[in-house]
Amino acid sequence: MTHGIVSAPQPEAVEAGIDALERGGNAVDAVIATALVQTVVDPQMCGIAGFGSMQVYMPERDIHVCLDFHGRAPSKATPDMWHDQIIREAGDGFGFILDGHVNDIGYGAITTPMSLRAYNAALGRFGTMALADLIEPAIGYAEDGFMVRPHVSYFWNLVEGEGRAPHKDRIAKLPEARRIYLNPDGSLRKPGEILKNPDMGETLRRIAKHGVDEFYAGDIADTIIADMAANDGLLTRNDLENVAVSETDPLWGTYRGYRIAANNPPGGGIMVLEMLNILENFDLAGLGHNSPDYIATVSEAMKIATVDKDTRVGDPRFVDVPVDLLTSKTYAAELSARIKSGWKTNVPRINPGGRESRNTTHISAADEHGTCVSMTHSLGMPSGVVTPGLGFMYNGCMAVFDPRPGKTGSIAPGKSRFTAMAPIIVFNGDEPFLVVGAPGGTFITMGVLQCILNVIDFRMDAHHAVSAPRFCTTSDIIDISNRILRRTEQALKGMGYPVRRSPLSYHFAGVHALRHTSSGWDGGADPGRDGMALTV
Repeated sequence: MTHGIVSAPQPEAVEAGIDALERGGNAVDAVIATALVQTVVDPQMCGIAGFGSMQVYMPERDIHVCLDFHGRAPSKATPDMWHDQIIREAGDGFGFILDGHVNDIGYGAITTPMSLRAYNAALGRFGTMALADLIEPAIGYAEDGFMVRPHVSYFWNLVEGEGRAPHKDRIAKLPEARRIYLNPDGSLRKPGEILKNPDMGETLRRIAKHGVDEFYAGDIADTIIADMAANDGLLTRNDLENVAVSETDPLWGTYRGYRIAANNPPGGGIMVLEMLNILENFDLAGLGHNSPDYIATVSEAMKIATVDKDTRVGDPRFVDVPVDLLTSKTYAAELSARIKSGWKTNVPRINPGGRESRNTTHISAADEHGTCVSMTHSLGMPSGVVTPGLGFMYNGCMAVFDPRPGKTGSIAPGKSRFTAMAPIIVFNGDEPFLVVGAPGGTFITMGVLQCILNVIDFRMDAHHAVSAPRFCTTSDIIDISNRILRRTEQALKGMGYPVRRSPLSYHFAGVHALRHTSSGWDGGADPGRDGMALTV
């Protein structure tokens, strides 16, 4: 009998999740074990000082909730503190390029560290194993070292252009990160080299021994706050001590008879539901997978949802998000009629430029008891900051706030910014059918959308659904991966669309999914992210 399945971008992390299942743990235990290893072996994609969103479905206990742990602007942040330093808005609308990268790299980029509190909360509410036990594999990879994988090396070497800092700056600009991640001669480690981080191992050991309060209110917290104070950081002791996880009911929608459970704003689930509602009014299968008409139609839905996100979706504690409107079938029918009329939506941008950094990771897991978990967690754009002696890197989520006061995404103390994270569970009747999510910045919602369409409209299994060529339209430009046909590109240009081809064959999010059928679960791990799906 299959006890469970885990899919994630890092083989080492998937093995840790499977080991937890083999030791009698449930899917929640597996996800947390996986996440903790991810923080070590993919240290710029996620970390204990990051943020995220998790959906948990446990039919045996009649539980179905979303745990939201979005980073919040520190209490010292102000709405106008960067308003005069704007260079441009990111081309996909997710963040701003500021003079000196003050919102992107360094101590000013850090929002409240949420992830560790969330891992512990999930285990306390839904798990069966102790954090101290599940953290052991992560400690081993920190102290004994992990092998640098191709995608880790790719990230370190990536230069996105259009004003964004080269990714090497995130591990080389500040001395403590440089000491950990660069070779003594200042060069970047190559794939296959071993990276050890004993300081992180010691921090994880202290957490295992004393609990997560050591991080938020104990000696580790003292070290964090002293470092912030010495470097003009925004984060305060009160910010750390007040970190709490939000538990909400899922946001529900439907698509062609399937029930879709998504996370709430400021997460990206609302965008996925809006796009599905629009596309339900089209015969997508009849258009043909990745045909010019298909890509144009789906791209228009992407653009509409992007504009609505930019202008209407934010932290509901600060912004009146029109959830009922954006998830309405009537509203979607009106929008689909606009698409059918030939209308092309314009996505406004301030000096449109680069693309969002895709510094996030995901886990999908299920167990023999029917428990399903989808969790996306991240550092956003890693800040490059490592407190001496602690070994972990902090998030850089302040980069995504709008530095213009009075906007939906403007800075405010305690406010979370929009994130495209969209951990989704699709139900066929009352039974889970598809567990899906992705890393990838603003590409997340677009990658998750296409996986759902691939499974429901084109009857693909999980592997083929996450491996099929993708495209992404978060501006007026349709971005296509290199496996989209050249003749399709020319046809789109003939329809009046600007098209930009990526050199990458697997791009626009790193989707990881599980599909349930009468014969059991099948899994897919995005081939562009080095990961795997594994059953036990």
